[in-house]
Amino acid sequence: MPEAATHVGSGKVRELYELDDDRLLLVASDRISTFDVVLPTEIPDKGRVLTGLSAFWFARTRELVPNHLLALRPDGRSTECRKLEMLPLECVVRGYLTGSGWKDYQATGSVCGHVLDEGLRDSDQLPEPIFTPATKAQEGHDENIDRERAAELVGQERFDEVERVSLSLYRFASEYAAERGILIADTKFEFGLDPEGRLVLGDEAFTPDSSRFWPADEYEPGRAQPSFDKQFVRDYCERLGWEKTAPGPELPEDVVAGTRARYVEAFERLTGVAFDAYLADPEVVLA
Repeated sequence: MPEAATHVGSGKVRELYELDDDRLLLVASDRISTFDVVLPTEIPDKGRVLTGLSAFWFARTRELVPNHLLALRPDGRSTECRKLEMLPLECVVRGYLTGSGWKDYQATGSVCGHVLDEGLRDSDQLPEPIFTPATKAQEGHDENIDRERAAELVGQERFDEVERVSLSLYRFASEYAAERGILIADTKFEFGLDPEGRLVLGDEAFTPDSSRFWPADEYEPGRAQPSFDKQFVRDYCERLGWEKTAPGPELPEDVVAGTRARYVEAFERLTGVAFDAYLADPEVVLA
């Protein structure tokens, strides 16, 4: 790590360093979390997949919204980024009914205040993507909230902006991914404000950690879907009967290898770049 970098924080996956008054260095580790618990077993190259995919999407969506990326470093897992004042929202867009949205729908017929038609099935595509914000929990699980609560947190005008931008990003990426055989069932974003108060996309974008990626040729509503994301690990942990509190379980070799293979396949399908080529020259994803 450069001498000028000062460690200022740790997330579930990323280490955060300050380079100067305006720039941060984000280093994506190979840690993996499920149900908001970091597991003791790492997934080789996972951090590079997240970094490369995020950079790929940042380069292609900057006309929709500015983002924090300044530079990719040669290790493939580190990015120099603009400092932002982060908004206290997880900005979730759902194009399909799954995960916590499916659970909320089963219980109430709605998701974050969006009343949905009766009779929908697990993994059904929604008539239109919906914006379903959540709180950013410092500890424990994020909490799905409705539009009114979200607007109270960031103000109505800013809420309207993040909703519009989030839906635009999702529509762009989901159309792009579908042409490459991947359905983006849902995704989440984090936004911040630059010193001029402009909205900027931060953290990561359309990765297997922040999104559900389904193979289009195996999609079948009414059941859980195979995926190119961390659902493979979630499913393993669910089978253990683990109570979803720390410490998390160790992952066996086949789950580690299967997870890495899914992350790398998502990377290669979406970017059109061989993962080995990215390891040799990370900036290839910016072209």
